[in-house]
Amino acid sequence: MALNVVIMAAGKGTRMKSALPKVLHRIGGTSLLDHVVRTAAALGAARTVVVTGHGAEQVEASLAASPAGGAARCVRQEPQLGTGHAMQQALPALDDANATTLVLYGDVPLISAATVRRLVGTSAGRALALLTVELDDPNGYGRIVREGAHVRAIVEHKDATAAQRAIRETYTGIMAAPTALLKRWVMALSNDNAQREYYLTDVVAMAVAEGVPVLAEHAASATEVAGVNSPRQLAELERAFQRAQAEALMDAGVRLADPARFDVRGALSCGEDVEIDVGCIFEGTVHLADGARIGAHCVIRDSRIGEGVLVQAFTHMNQAVIGPRAEIGPFARLRPGADLGPEVHIGNFVEVKNSTLAAGAKANHLAYLGDTTVGARVNYGAGSITANYDGANKHRTVIGADAHIGSNCVLVAPVTIGEGATIGGGSTINKDAPPGQLTIARARQVSYAGWERPKKAPKKSG
Repeated sequence: MALNVVIMAAGKGTRMKSALPKVLHRIGGTSLLDHVVRTAAALGAARTVVVTGHGAEQVEASLAASPAGGAARCVRQEPQLGTGHAMQQALPALDDANATTLVLYGDVPLISAATVRRLVGTSAGRALALLTVELDDPNGYGRIVREGAHVRAIVEHKDATAAQRAIRETYTGIMAAPTALLKRWVMALSNDNAQREYYLTDVVAMAVAEGVPVLAEHAASATEVAGVNSPRQLAELERAFQRAQAEALMDAGVRLADPARFDVRGALSCGEDVEIDVGCIFEGTVHLADGARIGAHCVIRDSRIGEGVLVQAFTHMNQAVIGPRAEIGPFARLRPGADLGPEVHIGNFVEVKNSTLAAGAKANHLAYLGDTTVGARVNYGAGSITANYDGANKHRTVIGADAHIGSNCVLVAPVTIGEGATIGGGSTINKDAPPGQLTIARARQVSYAGWERPKKAPKKSG
């Protein structure tokens, strides 16, 4: 049976107090809407229709740029006249030939594929299936009124009797129904109410009147059906999302110093005996091999870290590859194209960009390596830099194996330092240095006897 998924994403989100459309705010580095679109993709939906409205151009552009959202079709709801009206805009895009339609919401990001798959199964092409959740405090939510297994009505809190207000089972807004029936019900909706809006929940009464089974499926938790309407709710769901990721990693054997101070904004995979200290952020796709240790407050994006690597505190890393048993940081910065071999040492306040360092090379402090090929066992001194940019183009520096670069040197690219060469401290090198020799390029030191430092003129009195 084919599956349509309709995602409501037209709301303004006034309480967010933001110019950004509500569904484009982020949890775990991904927009609320993209979380829901990914869930639809995981279900294998034949058609995904996103109803846009407020900030439609921004929302649609975001979807087009998303790997999961590129296949979604957008329809606009202008003006926004309720959930039923939004559904009316989506109807022409749905496949109703023996299909089921699932209704999701772009501001309910943590709904799981497993839960909605159960809901679709409950609909089974014959019933209207509602996703419900039991709340400790259901105040303000529509109550589910049952007769045995069947739902007879959804009663809004303001309309509920005292007995109905004691019911803790509430409606989440998520439903699944046979598409042909849903189309007929939605087109029959009325806006005969104080708000002059069309409410999708009115289809429940229509189904009951026709004798169509109305069944309920319970959400796994209140968190997965929680919506985002304010910055506070966004932050609460962010922590819930991060806690779930932390628990999954710990269940797999990762040692987190504090799961409450840990963020993954992408995909993090780990080998055995990985340790992660507090305050670390992982973005994009990151892999930590067996025995890797990540110090406090590191930011690591789209990088691969080898076995036994130690990344010390406050290191920033983007699109880097780190070989086994390397030591990085603290306070190091690895930029795109940093490719470090086994047992490389990169120390405090060292920046590496678009450079390869072979096994055992060391740059222990206060240095810059840009567009550089560094051989094995090179020692790169404090305060030394490769001057790789001439104002228009980038040039490469090559440093041969076992070379020693003294402190406070400038290697002006393009230049090659031969194997085993030594560059004297304070040198500015703009010609190739031969292998195995000492090369020094600096002015001769001179001292002037009797020289006096300039003095300030005395202040005038009065």
